[in-house]
Amino acid sequence: MPVRTGADQTSEIRLGTPVARWTLVATILGSGIVFLDGTIVNVALPSISKDMSADFKALQWVLNGYMVTLTALLLVGGGLGDRLGRRKVFVWGLAGFTAASVVCGIAPTPGVLIAARAAQGIGGALLVPGSLAIIGSVFHPDDRGRAIGLWSGLAGVATSIGPFVAGWLIDLASWRAAFFLNVPLAICAGWAAVKHVPDTKSPQSGGLDIAGAMTATAGLAAISYAAIDHSGIDAVVAGVVGSVLIIAFVIIQHRGKYPMMPLTLFRSAQFSGTNLATLAIYGALAVSMFLITLQLQVTLNYSALEAGAALAPFSALLLLFSARAGDLGQRLGPRIPLTVGPAISAIGLIMLASLSKGSGYLGSVLPGVVIFGAGMTLLIAPLTAAVLASVDDSRSGIASGINNAASRLAGLLAVAIIPAAAGISASDTLGEDLKAGYRGAMIISAGLMIVGSVIAFGLVRSRPATLNGA
Repeated sequence: MPVRTGADQTSEIRLGTPVARWTLVATILGSGIVFLDGTIVNVALPSISKDMSADFKALQWVLNGYMVTLTALLLVGGGLGDRLGRRKVFVWGLAGFTAASVVCGIAPTPGVLIAARAAQGIGGALLVPGSLAIIGSVFHPDDRGRAIGLWSGLAGVATSIGPFVAGWLIDLASWRAAFFLNVPLAICAGWAAVKHVPDTKSPQSGGLDIAGAMTATAGLAAISYAAIDHSGIDAVVAGVVGSVLIIAFVIIQHRGKYPMMPLTLFRSAQFSGTNLATLAIYGALAVSMFLITLQLQVTLNYSALEAGAALAPFSALLLLFSARAGDLGQRLGPRIPLTVGPAISAIGLIMLASLSKGSGYLGSVLPGVVIFGAGMTLLIAPLTAAVLASVDDSRSGIASGINNAASRLAGLLAVAIIPAAAGISASDTLGEDLKAGYRGAMIISAGLMIVGSVIAFGLVRSRPATLNGA
C-alpha cells in the first residue's frame, strides 16, 4: 500500500467502510496491548518478587525501566512517524514492544527483566502516538472525532479488563504468561495494519531532536537511579549527573531548531498550570496504584485475581463516566473539575491508607477504591481538554504529547521517591518495611492530590474549555 504525502495525502476514510474497521482494529489492538500491559505489571509484581527473590528496589525498576524510555522518547516517536510514515513506525513499535514482551516472559533474572521493560518503553514510544496519529491523518474530518472516541473508549476496555486478565493468568499459570498474552494480540494488530491501513506522512515535518532525546533519557535514568538507591556516593554522583543532563536538555529545547518540547508553549499560564497539576495528580496515581496492589497481595493475602478484581471498580468508573465528566467540564470549564476531582481522590487515598491485615473488602477496600476512582473520573477528560484548549489547533498534537510525557514523568519520579520518603527500604523483600511504610506513602500521595487541586484552582482558567485555542 503506497505512502500518501503532500497533496496526495487526503483524509478520506469514512466510518462504516471495511478499511475504517480494519484501521480501528489495528490501532485499538496496538495501543490496547500497551494499556493492558500497564495494569498487568502492577498486579504481577508480588509474583515477580516471590519467583525471582526480587527486592523492592528491583520492583521499582521493573516499573521505572519502562517509564524512563517511554517518557523520554514519546515525543520523538510521534515526530518519527510524521517523517517516515505513521503506519511504518506504528508497526516498528508493535514489533519492538512484542519482542521485548517475549524477553520479559522468559527473563531469568531481575536485571534481564528490567532491561526488557526498558525495551518495551522504546516500542511503546513509537506505538502509542502512532496509533492516534494514524486515525487523525486518514479519517475524514467529519468522522475523525467519532473515530477517536471509539479508539479511546475501546482502548479503555483494555485497561478495565487488565486486572482480571492479569490475575487469572498469574493464578492459572504464572506472571510470565501475562507478558506472552501480548504476542497473539500484536500479530492480529500487525496483520491488520500492514494489510489494510494506509500509510501517511508529513513532508513539512521538521527534523528529529536526537540530542534532546538522548539527554532526556540519560538524565531521567540517572535521577531515577539516585532516587531509588538514595544512599552512597554512587547515588550522589548519579543525582548530580542526572541534574546536569536535564539542564542540558532544557538548553537544547531552547536553542534547538526542532525541539521535541517547544518551551514557548509554557508561556501560556493555562498550559503550564495544567501540566503542573498533571505532575502532582499522576504522580499520586502511579505510586498509589503500585502500593495498593502490593498491599492487597502481601499484607491482606489476596490472590492475584482477587487483587485485580478488587481494583475493577476504579477502571469501571473511568470507562462508564469519563465521557459525561468531559461534557461537564465543557459546560463548567476545567477549573472546577480539576479542583474538586483531586480533592475527592485524596479522600479515597486517605481511606485506603488504613488498609492492614484483617481489613474487609466491603468495609475498607471498596469504599476507598470507589471514591478514589470517582475523583479521577471527574478530572481526566477535563484535564485533557484544558491542555488542548491552551494552545492553537496547529500545536494540539505536541501539546497533548507533552502532557502525556508529563504524566509518565510524574509516575517515574513518584515511584522512585515516595516509597523511600515513607520508610520503605529499597532492599526489603516485601516484608515488614512495606507494612510500616505503606500508610505514610499513601498519605503523601493524598497530599500530592491536594497540591494538584490547589494548582488547578490557582492557575487554570474557569471559562469553559474549547478546542480552538486559549
